[in-house]
Amino acid sequence: MDVVAAPRRTTRTTRTASSASTSTVAGQSAGKTVGKNAGGPARAPRAPRADAVRNRERILAAACDLFTEVGSQAPIDEVARRAGIGNATVYRHFPDRDALVLGVIQHVLKRTGDRAEQAIAEVDDAFEALSRFVHACAEERIGAVCVVLDGAYDPGEPEVATLTGRLNALVEAMMARARRAGTLRADVDLGDIILAVSQLTRPLPDLAGYHRGPHRYLQLFLDGLRTPAPSTLPADDTW
Repeated sequence: MDVVAAPRRTTRTTRTASSASTSTVAGQSAGKTVGKNAGGPARAPRAPRADAVRNRERILAAACDLFTEVGSQAPIDEVARRAGIGNATVYRHFPDRDALVLGVIQHVLKRTGDRAEQAIAEVDDAFEALSRFVHACAEERIGAVCVVLDGAYDPGEPEVATLTGRLNALVEAMMARARRAGTLRADVDLGDIILAVSQLTRPLPDLAGYHRGPHRYLQLFLDGLRTPAPSTLPADDTW
């Protein structure tokens, strides 16, 4: 009986070991699957719906108009009314006024940079590309928006800093191209362009009926940038 019984005990032991081995392999396999999923690349965020993108653009356009007219304390209700959407939709995109102000600044900087890229790509004449960009700045009202919202946002905010750096690099590229073509005077630098554009694309005072749009004064400025230079620019001076 001992001889007969021994194989039965061995069989049970073998089955138990086999079951344990199977469980271990299954557990290891499951662990590998879980680990792979956990450590794998995260899913890309879903692209916003077309209607959400349109609503955001409408909000930013309305806010840009209103901020330019009355400043950064413009009522959010009026932004929603001009955009033709509800207040809840505005707050869904921009949870507070600070977020909306920042969004407007980023929007204007991006659009102005896009206009610079477009001028470089579409206009062969180097100075004419610079001229088109300068006039585009008035259409985007970059001077008006940045002046009105000055102090209401952080210029060091990462996205603002990135967009500003991109814009400055594009302007410098246009200027370098015009210098190589011999059509831009050599004593003009990036600061001259930025300062003039920021001053001439903001709302200008109406002095005794002499108020005119910014494009007239921007063209006068551009004419002063052309070669040959009729004068030598003075050294840096102070008030």
